[in-house]
Amino acid sequence: MPLENAGLSKDFVNGQRKRLEALREQLLDAASVASERDRQNDYTNGPLDAGDRAKAATERETDEALDKVTERRLRFIGRALEKIAEGTYGFSDRSGEAIPKERLERVPEAIHTIEEERAHEAGSAGDAITSGERKQQVNAKQRKSA
Repeated sequence: MPLENAGLSKDFVNGQRKRLEALREQLLDAASVASERDRQNDYTNGPLDAGDRAKAATERETDEALDKVTERRLRFIGRALEKIAEGTYGFSDRSGEAIPKERLERVPEAIHTIEEERAHEAGSAGDAITSGERKQQVNAKQRKSA
């Protein structure tokens, strides 16, 4: 039987679940507020001069970048909550290695080790395998460690 939730205590995992749910709500609320603000700005601004258009374009680019970060975090939060339900929270989705508890305390939505995250951010994410193949590899590794 695989080591459930990377050997993390039930209290720790339940606390992380609560943190993840609260973080998800916080991000969704912030995204909703930003979306409403953008809608209001679209309708309340009169004719724009070149400076106003440049400022609006910069704000739009910033908002789009923040939206991508928020979407990624929400995906990771959703996956972390799935992993809690599956009993695999604390194991990397990529390698099946245990994610250190200290990392999970700082980044509860972490689904990869810090090394894997850095490699991904650097653009060298590794093999292009399907999520199904990855899941099989992770499950096999977890069975071996049990």
